[in-house]
Amino acid sequence: MLYVQQSLGPNEELVHIGKFHWMYTVAAFMAIVWGVIISILIIVGAIFVYHQMGWFASGYSFLDEIRGLHPVVRILSFIVFVMGLLSFAQMMVIKATTEIAITNTRLIYKRGLIARQVGEISIDRIEGVNVLQSILGRLLNYGRLAIRGMGIGEVVLPPIEDPIKFRQAIEKARSL
Repeated sequence: MLYVQQSLGPNEELVHIGKFHWMYTVAAFMAIVWGVIISILIIVGAIFVYHQMGWFASGYSFLDEIRGLHPVVRILSFIVFVMGLLSFAQMMVIKATTEIAITNTRLIYKRGLIARQVGEISIDRIEGVNVLQSILGRLLNYGRLAIRGMGIGEVVLPPIEDPIKFRQAIEKARSL
């Protein structure tokens, strides 16, 4: 919350800080898992096809069969694995560089590592707050908030924990 703390005004105080839900981290790790699974499926599927075509004789070890695959198959499998790692890294950078906070005068939504994008909405300019939760979000208490402001449009926050409490904090800041 470094940016939020630096940007507080003289009479401004934090009301609530929004945090990513742990399911966001699980989804990031699942990107790696899916990358590994699809890579393995590509390798095993190619070996199966090679056996069906009669290109591999029985008696080879699994590593010898992988070495015998066409380089394009091995490269494709590696690319899929790397894409899973990059997806994980992207999600974790987003989580580490996003700040969401409510003060007694404004809502602050900062994201970005090198290039910084900051969205600030004055609390008295917020028209409405919609909570967007899936069934799993309801069960595990996470969701997104769509915040409509006068003349601003709609700001959709990333998945945060306890979105109802966040909406109540907006209402509390309005009453202050």
